[in-house]
Amino acid sequence: MKYIQEYRNPEIIKRILSEIEEEVKNYSGIINLMEVCGTHTMQIGKFGIRKLLPENINLLSGPGCPVCVSPNSYIDKAIEFSKIKNTVVATFGDMMKVPGSYSSLEKEKSKGYDIRVVYSSIDCIKMAEENPDKNIIFLGIGFETTAPVVASTIKIANSKKIKNFYVFSGHKLIPPAMEILVEDEEVEIDGFICPGHVSTIIGSKPYNFIAEKYNIPCVIAGFEPVDILHAIYLLVKKSIAGEGEVIIQYRRAVREEGNKIALETMNEIFDTVSSEWRGIGVIEKSGLKIKKEFKEFDAEEKFKIEMKETKEPEGCICGEILKGKKKPNDCKLFASFCNPENPVGPCMVSSEGTCAAYYRYER
Repeated sequence: MKYIQEYRNPEIIKRILSEIEEEVKNYSGIINLMEVCGTHTMQIGKFGIRKLLPENINLLSGPGCPVCVSPNSYIDKAIEFSKIKNTVVATFGDMMKVPGSYSSLEKEKSKGYDIRVVYSSIDCIKMAEENPDKNIIFLGIGFETTAPVVASTIKIANSKKIKNFYVFSGHKLIPPAMEILVEDEEVEIDGFICPGHVSTIIGSKPYNFIAEKYNIPCVIAGFEPVDILHAIYLLVKKSIAGEGEVIIQYRRAVREEGNKIALETMNEIFDTVSSEWRGIGVIEKSGLKIKKEFKEFDAEEKFKIEMKETKEPEGCICGEILKGKKKPNDCKLFASFCNPENPVGPCMVSSEGTCAAYYRYER
């Protein structure tokens, strides 16, 4: 790759679209393709890709936004952690406005609780060193992309013998969620646009079971228009032929074996556990918990708090949107009562949320 513009070349885009149209011109059915990456969701909206495709290709947005799939129980507990005396809760910025059952981190910050936005979990090491009298709790949100960095941060804290740094792990693993969606009879998926960022870490092998067990093609795609359209072309071709296969379209960044160092670091610090996903429920082996050997850095092990019963916002269909069963336009609250300034659910908050993408690009 020389320049990013090569992947936005109108002539290449026209040629790929022509090939897609040629593939489906004699196909009478609907081809449902699901992306499971929030960046893909935003890029599809931004570049108007949905409008360029033939009518019988239907793009579905899956649970590709880590903030969005974090359940209210996680948000509620994070808020309770912030109320512990001499405690700082550190988080990525897109978590601040996500509504929990009763409040949000942003609202609690306005009440005087010490909640800070950081760009990386590594920032918390310096924060802990500069504030030895405070508990620093980092909200570990994200998929396989961010988990290795958080694991590295725990290793650094351990090597420096830092005693006031903790992680509240809400990390999720993508492949188990994809299998749950495939097995849902209400969601018909003919192909997956697999996440580029996650796949730079895990590689292509973790998706093989979807192709082999369910005969559904998977294409790991980059994020430019040419990348996404090329992935759609490959999926359409394989779907019509009835061939389940895992293809790496994003070869300039993804290797079959993934990033071995990142995977080793993640596996050294975390155990795989069952985890709750918003709208989907508990999925086996889909979450990461800090291992017992490093439990001194686990916020849930250190701080025991009482929780109220969780509740969902009335009228919000974020859970159905995350499963690809509904689209934002199906929600009665969308773009009226629910908007980026007044988000009712997390899909409108995060920059990777499906509702945020539709609100910005596809209203």
